[in-house]
This record gives sequence, structure tokens and C-alpha cells, in this order.
Amino acid sequence: MKLYTARHGETEWNALNKVLGRTDAELNENGLLGARKLADRLENTDIQLVITSPLQRAYITGKTVADRLKIPCRTDDRLIEQNYGIYEGVDRDDPAYQKAKREYFARYPQGESFLDVAARVYPFLEELKTLQEKSVLLLTHGGILRVIHSYFADMDNEEFVTFTTPNCGYREYDL
Repeated sequence: MKLYTARHGETEWNALNKVLGRTDAELNENGLLGARKLADRLENTDIQLVITSPLQRAYITGKTVADRLKIPCRTDDRLIEQNYGIYEGVDRDDPAYQKAKREYFARYPQGESFLDVAARVYPFLEELKTLQEKSVLLLTHGGILRVIHSYFADMDNEEFVTFTTPNCGYREYDL
């Protein structure tokens, strides 16, 4: 199976460099434009199904792609962004957040650890192998894309913590 993964379009919090996890932020104008451009870039692929996070920034981006490709789009709660707990809404450069981000096995206070996220994402990826579709797009969030990438590639700690996907960026994997 060919697996495409993509990050949602830009939100105001993304533009302001704020930590954005479970807050259901809308796409801004750049985000809506980015979603259309992502649909353009994926138009000639063989994607047969789009699965998105239930958060509207991911769903709207994914639905834009699915509508362009004239394929189904559905949501799955396992693709929801990591719960960053007390760091939701803080500046991404905040020293306390950056320190907590490097504590891979510890949960963010009132949130999830990277292991918690992997515990829901890795089985989801295994489940995808049973689908009839030969090519699927997962439209989700930066934290989830980091964990998905770690499923396919060995990463040292610094590579893991600094791994990023730009808004409306995408990757391809063989699943």
C-alpha cells in the first residue's frame, strides 16, 4: 500500500508559533489556500481514500483534497493531535515547553506522552494494511506526523524532536 501523509493548512496559532494540540482552530486564509494547493499537488496521484483527524483544520484540508480527487473522506479519532496539556497555546520557543518536549516517556502535565500517541497511531497504521484501497492519504497534525515518521524511519532523539512537516506538506511511504 502507498501511504501519503499530510499536515493540515495554516491556522492563526500556527502563524503565531503557538503550541496547537486539541484546540479546534479554524484554517486562516493561508490555510484555505494551502489546502487548495495541496489538492492541486495530489491531483494526479492514485489516492483512493482520505482519512483525517476529527479536528476541523485537518478535516477541512482533507475534504478539500478528497473533493478534488472525487474520493471518500472520513475521520478517525486516532489521528487527533497530541494533547500538549498545560503547554496548549504557549509559544513553541518557550523553554519549559522545549524541555518537556525532550522528555519522551513523560506525559506533558495534563496531556499525553509521545508513547501515548504511538500506542494509538502504530496499531492504526497496522490496521491500514487490511484496507482494500491501495493508496491512502492521512491528513493530520505535526505531532502525529512525527510519530508516523518514526514508524517508518529510525530516528535519534534530536531527529525525533526536531522533525517537522510544514502546513500542507506531505510525504509518501510504502506500508
